[in-house]
Amino acid sequence: MKRSPLAMVLLALLVEAPMHPYRMQQVIKHRGQDQLVNVAQRNSVYQTLDRLVREGLARPGGTSREAGRPERTVYEATEEGAATLRRWLLEMLPEPAREFPEFPVALAFLPILSPAETRELLERRLETLTDRVAAIDAQAPPGLPRLFLIEDEYRAAVLRAEIGWLRGVVADLDDGSLSWDRALIDETLARFG
Repeated sequence: MKRSPLAMVLLALLVEAPMHPYRMQQVIKHRGQDQLVNVAQRNSVYQTLDRLVREGLARPGGTSREAGRPERTVYEATEEGAATLRRWLLEMLPEPAREFPEFPVALAFLPILSPAETRELLERRLETLTDRVAAIDAQAPPGLPRLFLIEDEYRAAVLRAEIGWLRGVVADLDDGSLSWDRALIDETLARFG
């Protein structure tokens, strides 16, 4: 099975304890892992779980019924699923993935905007990232061991690094050491284009 962040999170939950898809989505949100994987649409959980079942990494393990709720199928990880999760971790931790985030793509096309527009947009990004770091810092329950907060610690560190870099770029836009106009763009494209 092709590894995906959502497949990994669901499989890890099933290794932890059997549960039904709705509960998985609740646990992901409760733990803040919805910042790691997109579970806004419950259907994505069901589709990914179906893939895990088809690949033999998870299986239905019975049903459960809560008062006033419909009967729900509870899933559990198979031995192959637990082994696959372990293999994924062994592959993912040492080797950076080749990912394609949107922000560097937007940076590649700054010449389409003016330096003033760019400065304004990057300042807005700075505010958003600062708010995100504050939210990550505020959500950590007191006394929870660092092991269970390590992904949040990483996300906050990456955001703080981007904030520092953005502040430098905004300062360079302010003092004019980073600037461009049509003539510079045309000359550069003629030389390197």
